[in-house]
Amino acid sequence: MEISYKNRLLILYRSSPTQFSLATPLPHNAFTSSSVFSSGYAAGYAKLNKRGGAGGWSPLDSDHYQWLQVDLGSRKQVTAIATQGRYSSSDWTTRYRLLYSDTGRNWKPYHQDGNIWAFAGNSNTESVVRHDLQHAIVAQYLRIVPLDWSGEGRIGLRIEIYGCPYWADVINFDGQGVISYRFKMKKMKILKDVIALKFKTSESEGVILHGEGQQGDYITLELKKAKLVLQINLGSNQYGSILGHTSVTSGSLLDDHHWHSVVIERYRRNVNFTLDRHTQHFRTNGEFDHLDLDYELSFGGMPYSGKPSTGNRKNFKGCMEGINYNGDNITDLARRKKLDTSSFRNLSFSCVESHTSPVFFNATSFLELPGRSDHEVASVSFQFRTWNPSGLLLFSPLADGTLEVGLSEGKVSVHINVTQKKNTRIDISSGSGLHDGQWHDVRFLAKENFAMLTIDGDEASAVRTNTPIQIKTGDSYYFGGTLRLFHLQSPIQRSFQGCMQLIHVDDQLADLHAVEQGKLGSFENVSLDMCAIIDRCMPNHCEHGGRCTQTWDSFSCTCDGTGYSGATCHTSIYEQSCEAYKHLGKTSDTYWIDPDGSGPLGPFRVNCNMTEDMVWTTVMNNLPPQTSVTGSSRERRTVLQLNYSASMDQVSAITSSAEHCEQHVAYSCRMSRLLNTPEGTPYTWWIGKGSEKHFYWGGSGPGIQKCACGIERNCTDPKYYCNCDADQKQWREDSGLLVYKEHLPVNQVAVGDTNRPGSEAKLTVGPLRCQGDRNYWNAASFNTPSSYLHFSTFQGETSADISFYFKTSAPYGVFLENLGNTDFIRLELKSPTVVSFSFDVGNGPVELAVRSLAPLNDDQWHRVSAERNVKEAVLQLDQQYREVRPAPSQGHTRLELYSQLYVGAAGGQKGFLGCIRSLKMNGVTLDLEERAKVTPGVKPGCSGHCTSYGMYCRNGGKCIEKYNGYSCDCTSTAYDGTFCTKDVGGFFEAGTLVKYNFMPENTAAVASKDTKGLSRNVAPEGNLTREDLAFSFSTSSAPSILVYISSRTQDYMAVVLRHNGTLQIRYNLGGLQEPFTIDVDQRNLANGQPHTVNITRVDRNIQLQLDHYPPVSYALPDASDTQINLVKTLFLGKVFETGQIDPVLIEKYNTPGFVGCLSRVQFNGIAPLKAALRSRIAAPVSVQGKLVESNCGASPLTIPPMSAATDPWHLDSAGADFPFNEERVIPDGVNRNSAIIGGVIAVVIFTILCTLVFLIRYMFRHKGTYHTNEAKGVESADNADAAIIGHDPNFSETIDESKKEWFI
Repeated sequence: MEISYKNRLLILYRSSPTQFSLATPLPHNAFTSSSVFSSGYAAGYAKLNKRGGAGGWSPLDSDHYQWLQVDLGSRKQVTAIATQGRYSSSDWTTRYRLLYSDTGRNWKPYHQDGNIWAFAGNSNTESVVRHDLQHAIVAQYLRIVPLDWSGEGRIGLRIEIYGCPYWADVINFDGQGVISYRFKMKKMKILKDVIALKFKTSESEGVILHGEGQQGDYITLELKKAKLVLQINLGSNQYGSILGHTSVTSGSLLDDHHWHSVVIERYRRNVNFTLDRHTQHFRTNGEFDHLDLDYELSFGGMPYSGKPSTGNRKNFKGCMEGINYNGDNITDLARRKKLDTSSFRNLSFSCVESHTSPVFFNATSFLELPGRSDHEVASVSFQFRTWNPSGLLLFSPLADGTLEVGLSEGKVSVHINVTQKKNTRIDISSGSGLHDGQWHDVRFLAKENFAMLTIDGDEASAVRTNTPIQIKTGDSYYFGGTLRLFHLQSPIQRSFQGCMQLIHVDDQLADLHAVEQGKLGSFENVSLDMCAIIDRCMPNHCEHGGRCTQTWDSFSCTCDGTGYSGATCHTSIYEQSCEAYKHLGKTSDTYWIDPDGSGPLGPFRVNCNMTEDMVWTTVMNNLPPQTSVTGSSRERRTVLQLNYSASMDQVSAITSSAEHCEQHVAYSCRMSRLLNTPEGTPYTWWIGKGSEKHFYWGGSGPGIQKCACGIERNCTDPKYYCNCDADQKQWREDSGLLVYKEHLPVNQVAVGDTNRPGSEAKLTVGPLRCQGDRNYWNAASFNTPSSYLHFSTFQGETSADISFYFKTSAPYGVFLENLGNTDFIRLELKSPTVVSFSFDVGNGPVELAVRSLAPLNDDQWHRVSAERNVKEAVLQLDQQYREVRPAPSQGHTRLELYSQLYVGAAGGQKGFLGCIRSLKMNGVTLDLEERAKVTPGVKPGCSGHCTSYGMYCRNGGKCIEKYNGYSCDCTSTAYDGTFCTKDVGGFFEAGTLVKYNFMPENTAAVASKDTKGLSRNVAPEGNLTREDLAFSFSTSSAPSILVYISSRTQDYMAVVLRHNGTLQIRYNLGGLQEPFTIDVDQRNLANGQPHTVNITRVDRNIQLQLDHYPPVSYALPDASDTQINLVKTLFLGKVFETGQIDPVLIEKYNTPGFVGCLSRVQFNGIAPLKAALRSRIAAPVSVQGKLVESNCGASPLTIPPMSAATDPWHLDSAGADFPFNEERVIPDGVNRNSAIIGGVIAVVIFTILCTLVFLIRYMFRHKGTYHTNEAKGVESADNADAAIIGHDPNFSETIDESKKEWFI
């Protein structure tokens, strides 16, 4: 049999003589049992390594109702237990539970890892199996309940208990008496507190200790709904704007009448609050450190001198022991009558035990009790507690029907069905939310003509029905379940999971001990004298504010609105930074980020501005620009507080990982000095991170009490180091960037010189801007199979997550490993397509593996994330492949590791070759680069990012490697932007043209490097057999020439809009009498809408695509040549050329020229329009007329962006709001208001221009400069619109021959 080693289990062949044995010295009668097989098998023979009698204990029947009990004589502290099988037999116990009690009643099962623990037992008769308890227990009685036993024999057991004596002063509180601990002084200012005690009670409410002071300070520890609440107030400030009240809740189900240990440690505002080994660390609210108490501290209730405002709180009823306050033993002082105990009616130093006997039901249990039969009154009452919303509480077969009491959706429902004479059915229900784990009282009474249901003794809310009913009771009542032979009338679940107590049938309290002895009723799978309820939500495993709900067997977390996901709300749904969003292909916008992932910092919103080579993160503040400051002096400075759209911890997470941060500050002044001289006392300072004062201003640095002009030596008055320090009556300004990121952000500015007549200042503090994310690019390269990095032990006992990126060309390797005694955690590449996550928390090794469809050793970045918690384990690869493994419902949950964490190898075997970056473990980024600098075989950093992220460079953009990441080079494309996705276009007025020379007149001239790059796809001899042309346009006028490519011969290519707005492609390559034309279709494209044209020609084959319609193929005639000889120039918008040219183009399409927008023009790898608009690009391009940059010719997206509902990163998908207005960063740098104003101005200018054009045309018309043709040939037009477009003077003008200028 495989045995778990989690509890440092030892297999011994004899008891170590150094151990203190508690069971061996006990007399024979200290051992009792549920039954014995015969006298030689009595419980008294169940001592370890003894052979008396039959060599151990065996019960009469080997079933789950047997137990062996030991009375230790007095309360002892038990630390370990060991078991053997019965000597020289086939009888042993393979698995058992341990129960303990102070009285031999009200048993409590031993808990471990949040469950009722099952110990591994024996596999033979002689080996000793010992378990050291994870936490010691204090008890007088122990009971061992066998769960499984030898398949070859029966239950057999010999035991030993290890521990030590235990003694503590006990005080019984009767709910009236209070112990008053008087201070030596009337008023105490207490800086440090240590309070320790144990308590047990059956009550869910009661004050355990209380102290208060006249200044409003107080400390209270009390039970509320069986939870422990600690309330501390060290004082609020004078105006009440900062409240000191702090309340922390711990524990649950504390009214179980078992001992619970409490320790409160306070030093100043830092508090450790420990309940039963679970510690909460918190810091009190307010600004004060001392607890000011008057006169006394009371234990067991509120002092009689307490203020009326303390409320109507119940005193504690139960027992306390070991009360210790700052070194004073309160229980000992009370025993020696050194304290005031006058409020007790009968002070007792022994614990009065509860007389209630709980019953524990599982899913297959029932308890049957007899009742008076054929009686006309049914009276039943009981208390229950459960986590399940539904279950059968009571079933009774009546003489002529059935009675059912059940829990349904948290309500108690009663269903009575009487079949005598005529069918009568009564359904009543009461209560709500009764599955909260608390004890609830149910009383049901039914007799002639009425039935009444009362919940929790609330008579006012009792539900009563006056329906005439006559019942006759049966002779049995089934609690918590029923026999299968009974048919339920209601859809209530047939079983109940929970506890009951104080069961009354016919107003008589049920004798459960008689039931246990078989003298009364019957039961099945019921545990008597025990309530084994567990609160699986306390401590709460749901992280980051996730809401915990539970049933009897499990819990679940609701993560809605938290920003986290997973079984325990552990994993952030947001990326860690703007840098990470860029590498998902996101563009500039407002996003939620979570810098520490699963760490304690919550997600928050920032503005991400993705530029071509940098990513900027912007955090806004609420200080309006040019905030006026008056009335301040050195003695009474005006302090301006800045609040940011994130907490200081969140902002610090950004600044600490950023490559660079900056914040612009400006101080406009008139007779208001800023810093004074470097040696003088500053008038104004600012406070940054860490609440530290700083005496330098924007443009300067730490330790230099100067402004930017003082550094640059250009201040208004050279005697001063700030413009404002000259104290002049004119408005001056000192401004600049604060760039020392360890001091940022600016939290406060204290202004101290605006109280003199005429003195005034205006302050501006811009947003915090940070660039880069060092955590995201923190990487190491592992160059040998034996190379590794080591870090301190990973702490992830109940919740662990690991995420990183890797790239490799090796087929396998261990990413990381951390070991414990038997526990371990490991992530590795097991094969070229498989990543595995394996671990052991004591239940045996578990391995999760995900398989990729493509090889992972492709030298590209792949992302791995693994998580393990008490609910499940998850492994995910590349956000695409995922495996989830639920945790076992019973077993160990804590991952206990002791060795160092090794990254890149596991004991030197199967070492990893490649790169690992951005390694995060439970929200903490490991500094791989720093450790790699001092580790042989490992180098900091990693190159080759373009292999993974080059796909984000679109439209022909070139990926450029950087040390930390990559950038997209859009130089040779028709696009701009971070990913070469921003259209570059321009608005053409009438007569505007762009001319790009492929072959300059001086062919001997040496083209620049950039020119060569732009013309790289043009054949060296200037002849073309292939063209790739793509562009977008929008216009409302026709005809026009969109694109024209000329040559030094008669060869050309042209794309034109005809008079009716249809598109025509013209090729003249020689060999034909007329140019080859393609009329695309009959649609009018001069409709003001964006249109996209893509044309590709290879030899005779032409493929054309318009907008998003399927491509259409054409072919040049066989007689046509296939080459544009000596290609010369590309024109956009209009042709202005010398030499031979097709006169049809000039006469029909070239005047007045294209009016509208052209965008993303690309020809054979050349972007002529972009070259014309970007002065920094050296290219043989020129512009005639006015060309204004605009992307109005760009086509709309064919694929809509991800909707807010499915995009978790986008601002609109989250509901949280900032407490102030923020200016959203627009990708092109123009905010909404500016865009609206610009639009209005553009409309006004356009209207004026239109008016001027109309007037000029009117004047020229009368002067006879132009003549118009009448609407001839109307009959030959395709339609009326075409006729108007083709012959209306507004659409077509012919240049007077006498004034004609050849535009060729």
